[in-house]
This record gives sequence, C-alpha cells and structure tokens, in this order.
Amino acid sequence: MKAIFKNLKKEYESHTKNRYLIINDSNQALHQAKQAIFALHRDEFSQAQKLLFQIEKTLIGLQPNLKKVPDFKYTGAYKAALEEYLEAKLFYQVLKFEKMKPISKIKINFADYLAASCDLTGELVRKIVLLATEGDVKRARDLKELIAEIVGELTKINLTGYLRHKYDDAKRNLKKAEEILYDLKIRKG
Repeated sequence: MKAIFKNLKKEYESHTKNRYLIINDSNQALHQAKQAIFALHRDEFSQAQKLLFQIEKTLIGLQPNLKKVPDFKYTGAYKAALEEYLEAKLFYQVLKFEKMKPISKIKINFADYLAASCDLTGELVRKIVLLATEGDVKRARDLKELIAEIVGELTKINLTGYLRHKYDDAKRNLKKAEEILYDLKIRKG
C-alpha cells in the first residue's frame, strides 16, 4: 500500500509542479500580449515585435510541459494567454502588412484562431477610433473593410457555443465601425 501512495504522491507533485509552471508562464505571456496590443495602438511596432517574440519563446517553452499534462492546453491560463497572443499577433500583422497571415511558430487549433480573429475586430474598432480622432479617415475606412471581410468569412462557418458568442461580438464590432464612419461622413457634410 505504501508503494501505491508513494507513486501517487510522486505523480501528484509532478503534475502540480507542471501546472504551476504552465499557469505562471501563461500569465506572463498574457500580460505581455496585452502590452503588445497597447504598444500597437500607439504605433510602437518595434516594442510590440519584441514582446511578441518573448511570448513566442514562452509558449514554445511550455510545449514539453503541455505534453506531460495535455488537459492544460484547453483550459485556464494557457488558453487565455494563447488567445491573447494570437489577437496581438494578428493585430500586428494587420497594422504592419494590412492582412492576416498564417501563424506557424506555435501549434494553434482552429478554435483559438477563430476566437482570436473575432477578438481582433474589437482592437480594430479601437484603432479606428484613434485614426478618426487623428483625421486619418482613409485608414479607418480600410480597417472597417477588413472587419467586414473577417465577419464575412466567419459568417460562412456555422459557429456554436463559445465561438458563436465571439462571432456575435465581431458582428457588433462591425456595426460600431460602420457607425463611426457614418458619423464622420455626416459631420463632414
């Protein structure tokens, strides 16, 4: 009996150690992703790129631990960090290259990519507000068109559950972007 509990204790301690490591590193990556998004809103591409690189290193470094405890891939801190990283990376791509590109450095499942694409529309609306405030209506209009394109592609997928909620948020973001540009047009007369 002692041998059974000794093995159980050893497994439990290993599991707990991996769990804490995954949570700690994931929280750090989440924080850095939020910083990268904030930097992108201020057009600090160099800072955002450095943060994205750090996040990628962290998430890649977690892969061996996630193989030991695969359940952590789909829950909690890691999932939140991965989605926020994807949102930041897509936001960077859109602002820098005016399009979304595949992300290959980290293995990403379709649900996380779809959720991040939906969340991206919210960051694009915030950027549209900043651009409109600065008087860059053309760029604001271009970003609104990108939101419309994203929503159009998402419409082709029969999303349910969590992703349906994200999709509904993306549709609301498109409506906000359209209203901002409409208001600008009316004010210009």
